[in-house]
This record gives sequence, structure tokens and C-alpha cells, in this order.
Amino acid sequence: MIIFINLTNALTLMKTTYRHLLLILLVFHFGYSQVQTNLQLTDLFDLEYISDPQISPDGNRIVYVRNFKDIMADRDYSNLWIINTDGSQNRPITQGNQRDYAPRWSSDGKRIAFLSNGQDEKTKLFVYYYDTQTTIALTNSSNPPGAVSWSADGTQLAFTQFVPTSKKSLLNIPAKPEGAQWNAPPVYIDEVNYRGDGQGYLKPGHQQIFTIGLDGGTARQWTFTENDYGNPVWTKDGNSLVFSANLHENHDFETLNSEIYQLRLSDGSVKALTNRFGPDSDPVFSPDGQHIAFTGFDDSFQGYQVTNLYVMNADGSGVKKLTVSLDRDVSNPLWETNGKGIYFQYDEKGSNKISHVALTGKIRTITDGLGGLDLGRPYNSGTYTVSNNNRFAYTLGGSEHPADLAVWAEGKTNRLTRLNDDLFSYRKLGKVEEVWWKSSFDGKDIQGWIVTPPDFNPNKKYPFILEIHGGPFAMYGPAFAYEIQEYAAASYVVLYSNPRGSTGYGQEFGNSIHHDYPNHDYDDLMSGVDAVISKGYIDSNNLFVTGGSGGGVLTAWIVGKTDRFKAAVVAKPVINWYSFVLHSDGIGFFSKYWFPGKPWETPENYLKRSPISLVGNVKTPTMLLTGEQDFRTPISESEQYYAALKLQGVETAMVRIPNASHGLVNRPSMLMSKTASILSWFDYYKNRK
Repeated sequence: MIIFINLTNALTLMKTTYRHLLLILLVFHFGYSQVQTNLQLTDLFDLEYISDPQISPDGNRIVYVRNFKDIMADRDYSNLWIINTDGSQNRPITQGNQRDYAPRWSSDGKRIAFLSNGQDEKTKLFVYYYDTQTTIALTNSSNPPGAVSWSADGTQLAFTQFVPTSKKSLLNIPAKPEGAQWNAPPVYIDEVNYRGDGQGYLKPGHQQIFTIGLDGGTARQWTFTENDYGNPVWTKDGNSLVFSANLHENHDFETLNSEIYQLRLSDGSVKALTNRFGPDSDPVFSPDGQHIAFTGFDDSFQGYQVTNLYVMNADGSGVKKLTVSLDRDVSNPLWETNGKGIYFQYDEKGSNKISHVALTGKIRTITDGLGGLDLGRPYNSGTYTVSNNNRFAYTLGGSEHPADLAVWAEGKTNRLTRLNDDLFSYRKLGKVEEVWWKSSFDGKDIQGWIVTPPDFNPNKKYPFILEIHGGPFAMYGPAFAYEIQEYAAASYVVLYSNPRGSTGYGQEFGNSIHHDYPNHDYDDLMSGVDAVISKGYIDSNNLFVTGGSGGGVLTAWIVGKTDRFKAAVVAKPVINWYSFVLHSDGIGFFSKYWFPGKPWETPENYLKRSPISLVGNVKTPTMLLTGEQDFRTPISESEQYYAALKLQGVETAMVRIPNASHGLVNRPSMLMSKTASILSWFDYYKNRK
């Protein structure tokens, strides 16, 4: 009896101990799993975002592109997913480490055309049948098709595709003997545009227009001239295609002078529907096929010119500007189903909005919050589509996450995805706060955003980074940015802003740097630095500055004007405007729009705006960073500045990113390496006497 009681007590004690131990383990497990740490550089590979959301004509489903990365392959990939607009049945259409993109619904909502390299590495045009969930490839060409447009009856597709041509040469080079080991033959170049950033040295050929039926076979080519043709859209009757292109004889030098054209499929003839000097693009037919909406402006060779929304009859007559009262850039026009108005998007003060304009010109805002398509820096870009019953699918951005999928209907927004909640459940982000200040030059109102480190304490002193956007005609906003968040995770307070010249504030503000850049945008930025320092939590002995492209120009300009920064990183800059306009991939553009003449016509204008003119003043330790395949701001610009700084005895280094073009996004590790390099330079000089 006693033994039984003791055994029972022992078993009870064992069970109690086990329960306590289990409880401790559970508490430890769940407590540990909730511990949050700062963002890590390699977290870039775990970030996902959605793009190109396409809502079905009936408004019940959305197909979208889900973008992700592979840390082992160092590649960006994307698959197509589909979801009901109520958020249910979110599932993949395609799967695998491949590139699936550009989905487009047929008008009956039964098929989706898209592009993919998933079959055999060649990018092909596919059609997915929603009812049977089967996919067929329509093309098998060596060059990838461009964006696709469905005919109204759903029987044909139109697209663009690069068509190579044979290169003619005046060189008469003797042929090598059979078996001889000669060097590769000389490359003969006589085109104005012979290389492009992200493309390298251009192959001879042009983007031409094709159509193909759903039965597949050989696509039919419709255009054959030595011009590049824009994405075609079908007329309602299916007898013609309308597209934007610059078919003028002087197109290499009048680069913005595009028109809207009509291609008749009965005889292949092409007719211009617009004829003004300036860019006309983005043609979209009204539901009844009687009108065309398009975007553009009358070109006056200003550095920045606001893009407007127009409507005209289908034959090109009766052109009318609809956005007379809106001093903002219009993009992505889409017709309202009843044909009484047009939806569009525009940027304003860091925000990206969907709006509507009636044919009478009355404008109203539908919603804002579009964004999240740029992972690196806080460029607040987004996109949307609309259904026949006025439901909107769009990329929802924000300072706390890259682009997710959202639906707007009947005045309400519903966020359908949270792709990065898994990562952000154990990573802390810096807080983003909007701030305004007055420029010391002329009192202009300047908008910016302060990003504070996780666990920020306003009673402490923090090192500070001024980060400057490129363009210069571009816009930052309250968007998630991997680079900025990594700086905050490393305990820096970051300021980014939209100085004069930025878009989203009207033509006068954007064009205030016309033939005057860089100059007083410097004052805008320094006033912002002072505004943040006045808040009391900045260590004024540890100020740093960086920027890329146009921001690289301004960073180099800043260190030539002031010694207040402890160190600087000048990323992919222009240092010498004279060499830049002759060496960039925009030969026909920059000297005409950004300067009052060619370099040899106004050399003093080029020199006084070149950071190289101020190099004798520089004392700030300055690192240069550029991609070796950057043809927009070629690495020779960085090399010039590096040599000049060395001659001046300034502490300097040059970081070259192999195989990288201007965007530094050819592969994910390029963006990570850029960010890590900047932090390494700043960390080295931080607190250094």
C-alpha cells in the first residue's frame, strides 16, 4: 500500500515536472521566435513584391506577377499568381525559378496571354486557358516578344519583337587563312545610337510589329522600316492597329518627337494620327472605338515638361487636352466602361494616385497609395488596372513594405497580400517621418523624409546620412527602400528629399533647374540637413552624404562646396558634362534639353556646372562607385574624378561593380554590394578623428 502511494506520488511529480518543462520550452520557443533584430544585408534575397496586377474584365479575379530572388543563383525570378478580388483562392498559375511576366486578359476573361522563359530559357508568348488550366506556347523565336495586346474578338494577339538586320560595313578586311588564329574582326559603327545602358553595344535591328492567331504557327510581321515601333493596340473592328513611334527622318536627333500611328491590316499602310512636335504615346481606345486617349506634350526643349492627357477622334481629328487644370505628369490612361471619362495615375508630393477625368475636364481622385515597385531606393512608383465594373487592382506601397496587391471598390481599399510578413515578423524597420522646410536660397517649400533607426531614442545622438535621388527629374516618397532601411539598421538617421527639379510638384518647380543644375538644389539640401540637426538628435560631427546618378552629381557638387560632411560616396555620377554628353547613351538628347548648346558652342556652361570644376576645394574623404557596364553615366566619369582627387591628395577609393549597368540591379548581389560598400566607407570614417 505504501509502495503504491509512493509510486503514485512519483508519477504525479514526474507529470508535473514534465508539464512545467514543456511550458518552459514553449515559452522559450515562442518568446524567442518573437525576438526582432535589425534588417540584415542578405535579407534582400528574402524580399518579395508584386507587380503588373491585371484585373479580369468582370472584376472577380486578378492575375499578378510575384517577384522573388534566389540567393544561390543570384537571380531575380517571377511567377504568375491569381486571386479572387475578395482575397480568396490565392494560388500560382506558374511555378519555378523562371521569369513569367506581362499577363493580359482576353476581353471575355477566359484566357491570359503572358511571356515566360520557363519552357526552355527562350522567352515565348504563352496563352493560359482559365477553364481547363492549360497553357500553350504560341511563339518559338530566338528574340523575345514584347508586351501583348488582344484583339476585341479574342482570336488574335499583337506584339512587338526585335528583328535583327545584317550590318553593312565600308571596311574591306582580307579574310584570314583557314585555321589561322586571328583576332575577332573589327566592329564597324556608323549609327548615332550604338550602345544602350543595360543592353551594351546594340545589335543591328529594330522592334517591329507582329500578329499571331491562337492556333500558333508563324507570326506575321507588319512593319519593316529602320525604326522602333511601340506596343500596338487593336481597333474595335480588328482591322487596324494603333501604336506610338518616332518615324520622322530626323528621329535620332529629335528623340522625343513621336506620333500616334494607325496600321491598316488590309494593305499594311501606315497613317499618322497626330502631327505636333513632341511625344505622343500610350494610345487607348474608348469602349465604342470612336475615340483615342493618349499622353504627351508640346516639346519646347525644357529640361522638365509636364505630360498631359489628351483625347481625339479615332481618325486623329478633334484633339482636346483634358488635364488643363492638373499641373502634374499623367500616365497609364484607361477608359471608363461607359466612355464618359478616363482613369489615369499621377505623382504628387511623394504620393502616387489614381484619378478620373471626365470628357468635360473635371478631375477627381479615386485613391492613393500606389507604389512599392523599387526595392532599392524610395522612388514611389506603382501601377493599376480597372475592370468593366470599376474595380481597381493596384500595387499598394508604403514605407513599411514593398508592393503588395490591393483592390479598390465602392470607396473601400482591401489589401489582399502581405508577402513579407514572414520576414518582418523578426526584423525591425526604421520609422519614416515626413518633414518640410524652407530653402535658404529663395524660401521654396521642400519636402523630405527622415528615417530613424529601430529602437530610436530622441535623447541620444546619431550619425546622419543625406541620401539624394537621381534623375534629376524624379521623385522620392514614403516608400519601402532596402538601401535606406539598411542605413537605419546600422544606426544612422537618414534624410531623403525632393529638392527643386523633382517631379510631383508641377512644371515650375521641376523646371527650376533648367540649364541650372546643379546649383540651388544644393541650398535646398543643406537647408534640409540643418532642419534635421535642429531636432537635437544628430551628431553633427558625423555627417555623411551619398547619392546615385543625379544624386551622384549633387554629392560631388556638395563636397566641392562644403567640408561639413565626414565622408561621401559618389555613386554612378556625372563629373564632367562635356565628356558625359558625348559618351552617354543619349547622344541626341542631353545637349539639346539640358544645355543651351553643344559642348564646343558653350564650353563655359558645361564647365561651371561640372563637379570637376570644384575638385580643388574637396577635402572630404570620397569614394566613387559605378557599374563597369554603365553606359548612362559611364565609369569613365568616376575614373576622372578618382584621378583628380588622387592628384589633390584627397582620401579616395573607387569601387567598380563588375557586369553592372546603371541601375545596379542586373543581379540582386549588385544592390547588396552597393549598399554594403557605402556602409563600409561611412563606418570606417565614423567617429574617426
